Amino acid sequence: MPRDKASKLMQNLGILLFLAPALILIGVYIIWPIIMSFNLSMYEWDGVSPQKLYLGFKNWIDLIHDSIFWHAFGNNIKFIFLSIIIEMPISILIAVMLDRGGKKFDAFKSLFYLPMLMSSVAIGVLFKYIYDPSFGLLAGILNFLHLDFLNQDWLGDPNVAFYSVVAVICWQYIPFYMIFFIAAISNIPHELYEAARIDGATQGQYFWKIELPLLAPSIKTACILSLIGSLKYFDLIYVMTEGGPSNATELMATYMYKNAFASFKMGYGSTIASAMFIIITTAGILAYFATKKKET
Repeated sequence: MPRDKASKLMQNLGILLFLAPALILIGVYIIWPIIMSFNLSMYEWDGVSPQKLYLGFKNWIDLIHDSIFWHAFGNNIKFIFLSIIIEMPISILIAVMLDRGGKKFDAFKSLFYLPMLMSSVAIGVLFKYIYDPSFGLLAGILNFLHLDFLNQDWLGDPNVAFYSVVAVICWQYIPFYMIFFIAAISNIPHELYEAARIDGATQGQYFWKIELPLLAPSIKTACILSLIGSLKYFDLIYVMTEGGPSNATELMATYMYKNAFASFKMGYGSTIASAMFIIITTAGILAYFATKKKET
């Protein structure tokens, strides 16, 4: 074997050797559970007993005709839309404001980032108290402002519960995208600002003519992250409403959890989880190629 080929082979073996621990962990904790989930979707099983009843594709046929699942899927779509139109503009505006403020606003960066440091469970419990129509903080503020006619059962009314929960989630995740956009703004060359200043550009023109166009790739990436995150969101909604009332806040993930671990229908829960995997993977690939096509 020529020396060059032998050297290349040794180099590739060395790379594989260093990657092996990570590949093993990915295989054991990600790939294998996905395969097992698809396998369990073919069975009726309570998750405890040693016996499983093979059903073939019955769970998948039931899922196609399951109106609650499609209602949950519709809620996920609404969740994606609301997350993007609320979180992105507010995050960009806060990021621009903090960047313009320089070091004077460093304290605000830490303050605004606080929600991301709290666990979703703690936030869910906190806002259940805040939303309480009788003794909650929100009810107290509305009463103080003589706007008590606006007070209502924020988490108990099917017409408003979904939007009440989405508002909390947006509050939780705006800091994440804020930091994301602050990092992107910091990479904009200062020469562009200097040239614009010499040309007499205003603060608004800085934003519309320089920052926003150069933030476009970061905005696309943030939207993809928001899309994928919204399709698999679970914890805070389950803590606040458990998907209720009347499935008003049901998402695919909460419906999967309730079937698998509350109703002990592990096979059907695995079917929902497998369907989520297909939907999220497809959405991620489509979003990636859609944004890549526009960039090229």
